[in-house]
Amino acid sequence: MKIAMIGTGYVGLVSGVCFSDFGHEVICVDKDPGKIERLRAGEVPIFEPGLEALMAKNVSAGRLSFTLDLAEAVAGADAVFIAVGTPTRRGDGHADLTYVMAAAEEIGRALTGYAVIVTKSTVPVGTNRKVAEAAAAANPDAKFDVASNPEFLREGAAIDDFMRPDRVVVGVESKRARKVMADVYRPLFLREFPVVYTGLESAEMIKYAANAFLATKITFINEIAALCEKVGADIKDVSKGMGMDGRIGNKFLHAGPGYGGSCFPKDTMALARIGQDHAVPMQITETVIKVNNEIKRRMIDKIVDLCDGSLNGKTIAVLGVTFKPNTDDMRDAPSLTIVPALVGGGAKVRVVDPQGQREGEALLPGVKWVDSPYQAAHGADLVVLLTEWNEFRALDLSKLAKKMVTPRMADLRNIYSLEEATEAGFETYVAVGR
Repeated sequence: MKIAMIGTGYVGLVSGVCFSDFGHEVICVDKDPGKIERLRAGEVPIFEPGLEALMAKNVSAGRLSFTLDLAEAVAGADAVFIAVGTPTRRGDGHADLTYVMAAAEEIGRALTGYAVIVTKSTVPVGTNRKVAEAAAAANPDAKFDVASNPEFLREGAAIDDFMRPDRVVVGVESKRARKVMADVYRPLFLREFPVVYTGLESAEMIKYAANAFLATKITFINEIAALCEKVGADIKDVSKGMGMDGRIGNKFLHAGPGYGGSCFPKDTMALARIGQDHAVPMQITETVIKVNNEIKRRMIDKIVDLCDGSLNGKTIAVLGVTFKPNTDDMRDAPSLTIVPALVGGGAKVRVVDPQGQREGEALLPGVKWVDSPYQAAHGADLVVLLTEWNEFRALDLSKLAKKMVTPRMADLRNIYSLEEATEAGFETYVAVGR
């Protein structure tokens, strides 16, 4: 099949590359000449394990190409995917659909025959019908159907998620569109991965409901962690005991400094706003947003306490600033709340992150970037473990402690234990919920 992928951000690029690996002919479109030039040169603009090699393989095979010309990509396409950004609109929490609607109009004008216009971007309920209206208004003679096909890719594991998904959700309203989408995903169907067909609104809602539920699990366990600290329980034991219940499951029950990233903050805010607009307040989701922000501030309080009540003049080593490991994504990362508070309090902050510096330099002014945890810890008063990169899971704690002025650690990802830290020479070790 011929597929056009409009947008080469995280979702668009990963999806386009993976569709080409299915054997489809895929043309990825972007308006940024610099990005298209880099992609044509084989350079991947994001960090995602395995993506560069998979992209090179399919470009070499002639199945994958990149262009600035949307009309060229859309002409003769069986399916046209919209995978542009839907950032939170300033001031009201709504998802900004400017790029989606602009793409819909341009696609409508470019259609040369029947195609399915597929919304891959995360959009509020009702958007696919607006996409259809925009495309039809731009070209009343265009023959097309619309489909909703939300993505469920975890950054750092996106290729595996695409190739071996828990499910593929497809919202369609015609047999013809369903047949096209079945052909697009045929390689997964043949391997018996489930494809769930729904109406447009249900597919749109599934994405928001799933992300809000996962954000709720994270926030719930973080609240329980705060209570564990007061009553003497260990959140790791509590999480394990809860997660063994098949009705609950053990995923997303790891206490930490709060959720971040490109999806959960944006999607919970959008769902809350959708509820308000329809006079059905999403009270749980609204509380999750509030509590998640409070959790980040609670982490700052932990760090201040470890610095004897004052950050001024302290040297603090921060290990990890991306919102999760195996990505360079800094969007709504807890570090964007925590690190500026440290700098604002007068601390000298050194940062180590395997992939975070490129974005982090602009987002975290006033910090010093260094290459290793041991370099960061040299002469430091405190080490803060903020992102659980593998590089930070097997540290030589004795070596780390010896380099510090006062060997203290705030382990905000519960990687180590009090016993390990004490044996290594740390005078103070604080975790989350323990």
